[in-house]
Amino acid sequence: MKIGMMSFAHMHAHSYADCLNEIEHVELAAIFDDDRERADQIAKQYDVEAYTTYEEFFEQDLDAVIICSENNRHKEMVLEAAKHQKHILCEKPIATNIEDAQVMINYCEEQNVILQIAFPVRFSSPIMELKVRIDQGELGDIVAFRSTNRGQNPGGWFVDEHYSGGGAVLDHTVHMVDIMRWFLSDEVKDVHAYVDSFFHDVEIDDAGILTMEFNNGVIASHDASWSRYVDYPTWGDVTLEVIGTKKNVVVDAFKEHINVYPKQGPNHLTFDFVGHNMDLALIKDFIQCVEEKRQPFISGHDGLKALQVALCAYQSNDIGQSVRCHEG
Repeated sequence: MKIGMMSFAHMHAHSYADCLNEIEHVELAAIFDDDRERADQIAKQYDVEAYTTYEEFFEQDLDAVIICSENNRHKEMVLEAAKHQKHILCEKPIATNIEDAQVMINYCEEQNVILQIAFPVRFSSPIMELKVRIDQGELGDIVAFRSTNRGQNPGGWFVDEHYSGGGAVLDHTVHMVDIMRWFLSDEVKDVHAYVDSFFHDVEIDDAGILTMEFNNGVIASHDASWSRYVDYPTWGDVTLEVIGTKKNVVVDAFKEHINVYPKQGPNHLTFDFVGHNMDLALIKDFIQCVEEKRQPFISGHDGLKALQVALCAYQSNDIGQSVRCHEG
């Protein structure tokens, strides 16, 4: 199978490209990036041709594409790929507004191409195990969630609202809302949020606290931030506590690591992650979707609903009260 990658603006693109090169029957066949300097650099790094126009890129023999552009360009690239009958894995968030997300979903359905959203946390081993235990009734009825996704400030276009659509709250809410929706098979009804910039001198938000209620009455809190300083031993965390009527369980998607104490260097401690490669599992699932012509594990609709909650958080902060996200 021949896969093309569209834009390396997002840092996850490097991980996805490395994953493609690990899969025997898959080839990273072409790269599109209209940043000429970056295109040349990536082409050299991965020994693959890079193109700076859509016309040249889509002339190549490709089965599917992975999109890792700035958030505000997701719609543009998804529509181009779908027009050329290419199946699509799109970096999160699906878009910067609900209208664009719905257009993307509708057009991919019209063109009969797969649109999968990159939520790799669903492929975390402890997260997947917890899903099984919940479905088997081990926790009883779920009463509440408490989650965190606290990382480092990516800088660059991420702190420019024109390109990103939002700061840490958008960047770090969609992952965990997707997991909660998946665990419950239910939608967030109401969101109340406090959003601001506390850790960096930037005009965009770098932290937020969300409280949510689902249609079935389950309540949840989420701590989203770019609060980790640059020399912190690891990028950040992804944690979830699930409170049930029979049992409480806490998972940490990045807990499987080795502490390394180097003799030299600015850090006295670094973390080497040794757990399940979530990105590789995500890419393999996408490849299987294309091979089997099946619906994706994480759909465009999943991306839209996670985006909706993050946008409601901003609205809640602006008006100082809860916002209705979904009618029960």
